This record gives sequence, C-alpha cells and structure tokens, in this order.
Amino acid sequence: MTRQQPGSEADAAPRQAALARLHTELEACRRCPGMQGPPVHSATVLSSVMLIGQAPGTREIIDLRPFCWTAGKTLFGWFSRIGLDEAACREQLLISAVCRCFPGKNPKGGDRVPDHGEIDRCRGWWQTEMQLLRPGLIIPIGKLAINQLLNVSRLDTVIGQQWRYPSADGWIADIIPLPHPSGASTWFKMEPGRTLLEQALTRIAAHPEWQALVSRVDRLPAINPAALSGV
Repeated sequence: MTRQQPGSEADAAPRQAALARLHTELEACRRCPGMQGPPVHSATVLSSVMLIGQAPGTREIIDLRPFCWTAGKTLFGWFSRIGLDEAACREQLLISAVCRCFPGKNPKGGDRVPDHGEIDRCRGWWQTEMQLLRPGLIIPIGKLAINQLLNVSRLDTVIGQQWRYPSADGWIADIIPLPHPSGASTWFKMEPGRTLLEQALTRIAAHPEWQALVSRVDRLPAINPAALSGV
C-alpha cells in the first residue's frame, strides 16, 4: 500500500481548512476541570511528519507553543543534528500532544501525569489531526505518548526501532519513538538510553518523509524566528 503525500493531494486545501477549524475548536476547549489552560497547539500545517508529546507545561500555556522551554531545547537540539533546527521544526512539523492543557504539579515533584479521563477526553484532538494529516512518519515522544500507539512496558523495548502504523482509513505510517527530553529525565543520558536514542535519531534521519522535509527546508529562504513567535 502506498503512503499518501499530503503536499501533493488534490484534497489538501479542504484538509488544511478542516485542521484550522479543529485548532479553533481546540482553543475553546474547557472539558477537564483539573487541567490548566488554555489549550496549546503548534502551527496549523499539513505535515507529512507528526510529533506527539505528553502535555504542555507552565511555560507552554503562557507562550502558547509546544516544547518552548527546557525539554524543547533538548528536543530541537536532537532534531538540529539531523537537519531541522527549531525554527524549521515549528514551521514544517505538526507538533501534537496526548493532552493539550497543563495537568498541574505533582505534590511529590514534577508535573502531574494526566489521568485516564483526561487522556480519553483529549484523544479526539490528536486523532483527528492524524486523520487530516495522514502522515508518513509519526514520532511519539515519551512513554505516555508512545503508549497511545504501541503497548509499551519499558522504553528500551521500543526506542531505537521502527514500527508500522496501519490506519483504518487506508494510509500507512511508520512510528519511530523518542524518549521524553525532560530535564528531570536521565534515561537518554545513560546506557542503554544514550545508544538507543542515537539509533532512533538515525532512523528518523534516514526516513523518506524526514529527508523530504530537510530537502524542502534547504530550498526555502531562511526562516525569521520572530515570525514564529505567535505560533
């Protein structure tokens, strides 16, 4: 079965409009009383590569941009090594999340993990984004995001490998998971995490959808980071 390329499809314009409507609806969502908003989404772009994170933090709901603080610096540092810097990532990738509002702090430290009800109520946002994008490459970031697509007990059983995602709508994607780049995590800084992270980044860099985006960015004029401040 052939992967469908969003950029070359005749129905790209209607799907782009539908994605814009979805993000407008997301901005108004207040379904979860335990979550702190407003909801966060990335640039409204029909990308062939989709990232799925866990949930925004305190800085993200202020700046209204995913991965805009410490974890983002690490994540975009990884991607810069394989051809796309932060500005290009924000311009070219759809950056989604399992939950779109900040779950609040855990009394024991760190951010609270969203509960099952919050995850279920938010599921439709990223699933609809995926249906509209029909991406060829899906990159779930962190165990919570990976578990939405794969049955995972330990990160070292999935990081560094590539998996197939057959959709019910007839398109096919590859899944290449990444560990969460949280500053509180040491998993990707120690073995086997360090080596498995490198293997995952190597797989992403070699993927045709990633290579196509890198080639496209290389042909575009330089992106002004200030133009992305409202993304």
